[in-house]
Amino acid sequence: MATDLTRADNSITVPLELLGDIRRLIEETRLAVATTVNVGLTMLYWHIGKRVNEEILNGERAEYGKQILATLSQELVRDYGRGFSYSALTRMVRFAQTFHDEQMVATLSQELSWSHFKEILPLEKPLQREFYAEMSCLERWSVRTLRKKIDSMLYERTAISRKPDELARRELNELRNNERISPDLIFRDPYVLDFLNLKDTYSEYDLETAILRELEGFLLELGCGFSFVARQKRMTIGNDDHHLDLLFFHRKLQRLVAVELKLGKFKAAYKGQMELYLRWLEKYETESWECVPLGLILCTEGAREQIELLQLDDSGIHVAEYLTELPPKDVLERKFHAAIKTAKARMELPKKDDM
Repeated sequence: MATDLTRADNSITVPLELLGDIRRLIEETRLAVATTVNVGLTMLYWHIGKRVNEEILNGERAEYGKQILATLSQELVRDYGRGFSYSALTRMVRFAQTFHDEQMVATLSQELSWSHFKEILPLEKPLQREFYAEMSCLERWSVRTLRKKIDSMLYERTAISRKPDELARRELNELRNNERISPDLIFRDPYVLDFLNLKDTYSEYDLETAILRELEGFLLELGCGFSFVARQKRMTIGNDDHHLDLLFFHRKLQRLVAVELKLGKFKAAYKGQMELYLRWLEKYETESWECVPLGLILCTEGAREQIELLQLDDSGIHVAEYLTELPPKDVLERKFHAAIKTAKARMELPKKDDM
């Protein structure tokens, strides 16, 4: 039986179920209309950019074409407003040049607004643009979130940026075509934990407590799909009790993720400790439909040669640094670009078995 909503003057009653249904219809239609308008505008800008590029800017008439573009923009601004200024038309041309596949644009525009594309367009590398476009769709980033991810150099902090372009593009294609995400798209190095407001001197307990206090911020830094499970997860092995710092579950990867927090440089002994935790979780905590757990060891300083020799990736263990203060962007850029160059060169070296 429907419950009625009575007005203050008691003169009219409205069934709550009817009111709820109509509100839902309005909201659903608003969303559908907004999506349709966004797709239409994005495709309009792409077609304008493509047409201008092909008929005006290409070939020997490029310089003359820029003059025509300026005149064209004046005509369009007069008829349709500032959305068709010279700089806007130039951006549309770059849009069509950068995203030359019409079907891909049509698919992405179902999830991304024109404002998303404007943030992605200035990025230099094609893989960067693909990464941010696909991750924006997957994690449903707002424009503000996308901007923040770009500013924090998320792409450079993922393992995929350190792979040869062919392998990286293969993983992005898997994500786009089959919605299959790999751990290399999930884990970052380093993690930026400046929001914890930790002082110069702090303990592992202080770090753990600060993470739980700012859990929402930590989950956002980890990325979409992580759910908090436990703190100081107790594991009884034989007659000894062990405690895992933090335990999460990742919905897309469908597996538990064990996190250990360490001060100082990575040590080889951390591998054995994490392997013990992962095997215990696999035996006692993993459901039949879940994949085997993964481990994440967060240190203030990595040790890349040790990590490589220990072959941690084969054990399902990832090691990453964390930053409690965000350095200047130029410092980050130099550090990341050097790390990416070194990692790619190492991956492209022939293995002994292949020689």
